Amino acid sequence: MDKGNLQKVNKPRAIRRLVIWYKRNSAVTSIVDTAANSAVTASNVAGNVVSGAGSVVNTASNVAGNVAGNVVSSAESVVNTASSVVSNASLIAKNTLQPLVFDPLKRLQNNDNILERVEQSQSKRIWIAVDGMGGDYAPGPILEGCLEAISRFPINIKFVGKIEKVKDAAEKNGLAELLENEIDNNHLELIDSGEPIGMNEEATAVRKRKNASINVAMDLVRNNKAEAVYSAGNSGAMMASAIFRIGRLKGIDRPAIGALFPTRDQTRPVLVLDVGANTDCKPSYLHQFALLGNIYAKDVLQVKKPRIGLLNIGEEECKGNDLSLKTFELLSSEKSFNFGGNCEGRDVLSGSFDVVVCDGFTGNILLKFLESVGGVLLDILRSELPRGRRGKVGSAFLKSNLLRIKKRLDHAEHGGALLLGVNGICVIGHGSSKSLSVVSALRLAHSAVNHRVMDNLTQLQKLQVLNS
Repeated sequence: MDKGNLQKVNKPRAIRRLVIWYKRNSAVTSIVDTAANSAVTASNVAGNVVSGAGSVVNTASNVAGNVAGNVVSSAESVVNTASSVVSNASLIAKNTLQPLVFDPLKRLQNNDNILERVEQSQSKRIWIAVDGMGGDYAPGPILEGCLEAISRFPINIKFVGKIEKVKDAAEKNGLAELLENEIDNNHLELIDSGEPIGMNEEATAVRKRKNASINVAMDLVRNNKAEAVYSAGNSGAMMASAIFRIGRLKGIDRPAIGALFPTRDQTRPVLVLDVGANTDCKPSYLHQFALLGNIYAKDVLQVKKPRIGLLNIGEEECKGNDLSLKTFELLSSEKSFNFGGNCEGRDVLSGSFDVVVCDGFTGNILLKFLESVGGVLLDILRSELPRGRRGKVGSAFLKSNLLRIKKRLDHAEHGGALLLGVNGICVIGHGSSKSLSVVSALRLAHSAVNHRVMDNLTQLQKLQVLNS
């Protein structure tokens, strides 16, 4: 189905669902209050029963010990029943009423997922090379994420690593049978390699160890046996391997790592680059980052006219250090993209810009800060939620919303960052990546290949790149 037609069909349906949601929300609020009041009443009844039972016990103890024992036993049974009613009130409210409220809202918010599935179903399977030994937890979680991604996206995986270690990890994690099935179906291929480049090793180690897993994976792209490469290992080593093995794009002095940050509009993230590849930059580097980001935003994010921003301490063009001032002049004179001026820190997540450029030192700090926001925000919300029976019922209804907030801010949902400026599609994962991050990163790699981003990136050599 045509994407535009599908959106037209979904729009009135989405509006109706939203109206239904608001109506049900009003009704359910009343029902929940009634349930909570019933629970309070049940608690009061239990208290009265206990109090009455105590009086009866005192009287009965003077009359007949046996009768008193029977009364006490009956009282305890009533108290236990009432207590059970109280403790289960919030659980019943959650299990019975929550779907009435949140199911329509979930379906409304998941319309974009429908479009994504239609787009994926129309694309062909592509081969992606994965550095299976790179990362803090490799190879187990990396393999698990690859197997999950194969089932969700039209991709095949060339999994690079020490085969014995990979098979041992598959056996340990209960993935051996699934691994063999995907190999038989020609969706996954194991490629033998040497040890990975350690996280604490120098990036130049890739020149000495030819059979390191990242080098073998990069060679697959160079030899056109894979259309993209992913690694959660040493990011400096991956960048060095990409430069030595597949080379830089003409006109680009330094590749940049571009990461997608969430904004107020969850359908329109902002691309921030560089977030760690180049700690010291020249104005010409930031100019080239803007050129790279502009093409990526057009091809992959599908923004017709991306707005480029320069991260700075103020909106005025006279603000900032020497790097910012000189870069501002370069970006202002560039005619091939839409430069929107300086972008302050508070504007990065506002949605006012589609691409934000900065040096790698600043960008990496920004990235690491954002990674902590989701968890801290949830902790604050949990601590501020009301307590007691009403609080528990309310928390049950808010749980789905809180999880969605965390999901939007969780770096694992984005999975990885693109290394832009090299002659191939390279996705760098977080060192602590597990299966969810791997799935998200492979989705990003597939999207970049599917939108043919390299075709337009190679056209950069036709532009006059300023080298100052």
